[in-house]
Amino acid sequence: MAESEGPSYIDFEAFLDPDFSPTAFANSLVIATNNPSDVPIDLKTPLSRVLFDIQEIDTHIDSLTTRSAIPLLTHTKNQANAGQHIVNEVEAQVASLSEGYQRLQKEVIQRHEEADEVRIAVERLWETVKVGRAVTRCLTLGRQLETQMAEVNGGGSGSTAKKEDHRSMTRASNTLLSIRGILTASGPGDEGEQLSKVDLITYLQNSVLTPSESSLRNRAQQIIREFSMSSLAPSSNAPSTYAQSEETKSRTTSAVLTLQLLNPQLLLAAFQAYLRTSLTSSLASIARALGNLTTLDRTLLEVSARCQNIVALEFLLCNIKPPRPTSSETIDDTEEESGNLLDPLLAALDTSSLPSFFWRSLAEGLAPKVVELMSRGGVSARALKTQRERVRESIRDCVLRGSQAPGSSKATGGWEREAAVMVGSVIGSLGR
Repeated sequence: MAESEGPSYIDFEAFLDPDFSPTAFANSLVIATNNPSDVPIDLKTPLSRVLFDIQEIDTHIDSLTTRSAIPLLTHTKNQANAGQHIVNEVEAQVASLSEGYQRLQKEVIQRHEEADEVRIAVERLWETVKVGRAVTRCLTLGRQLETQMAEVNGGGSGSTAKKEDHRSMTRASNTLLSIRGILTASGPGDEGEQLSKVDLITYLQNSVLTPSESSLRNRAQQIIREFSMSSLAPSSNAPSTYAQSEETKSRTTSAVLTLQLLNPQLLLAAFQAYLRTSLTSSLASIARALGNLTTLDRTLLEVSARCQNIVALEFLLCNIKPPRPTSSETIDDTEEESGNLLDPLLAALDTSSLPSFFWRSLAEGLAPKVVELMSRGGVSARALKTQRERVRESIRDCVLRGSQAPGSSKATGGWEREAAVMVGSVIGSLGR
């Protein structure tokens, strides 16, 4: 283009140079049109030069655009047509993709959403079925528990009256533990996970489970509290025949197993309360008898009877194995190792046998009573000193007689040491 128009005096390469500086170019024009020694600087000439160069460039641009208008327009049109063609192709592809997406949305996404709704409904139905099954099982066991409690308590009157069935106590305890096992299994995925939200289960707990557990506990504690096997002293609870003795053992066994199932600590507490009652009664009665020796023989006979009951209780516990609950609860490791219910009680009392514990505890409490009696003096103290040999033999016979099993004529094992301890607690405090 430059050759067809002829050479131009403008140095286009200088203007197109990347390092072109307007200030340096203006400075060169001023220096070229003025002498360095001139004080007034003439700017008209360089400014006219710049304006002339601008006009020359404008003329050159106008000539180029006028001559190249058709090629530029043609090129622009071709570019626009090519762009439109690309747009049309892209729109076709987009339409195809949109159609494919709609088809997939209808065939996959909508079906997936419907399937997900069905899945949620099925899961909720399954949870409902699980809760329904658990509620049904609890209600069935609750009805079974009510029947068993009716057997435990007896009921009716006249010809319809039913005798109390102590064996139902153990069955009722197992049923109660089964229900408790369901209710306590409330973790994620467990059978009783949602049962706490069911009003019927709350009603079952308040109206059946809690009263039944309290009734079983109280009944078992009462049976243990009234346990009596000795026939030495008259008692309303003491059996008079072999059948009654076996019935007493069986009833006590049921009570022991019931408390063991409900709460092993309650069982230990019941035994300790039984021993404590026997000790307290024996201590008080012997203390009174030592002050009135005419009642000593009868009192010592009653004490022997209490100890015989303890001997019978020890023998009974030795032959009772710890029950295995039907629920998921486990028994104590100590009881599993011992194989009976006597060893845990002996361990709790820190003794080797219950009769030995009875006599030694009685002797420990009796010594201060004798010292108090002797310190008061009087007829009772003088009579006790005078008849010390009779008292010695009576106490010794009491220990040996009380250490016999009920119905036996001879004490099993050596009880001379316990007899000596008892005799020493009384005679040792009399002085000379």
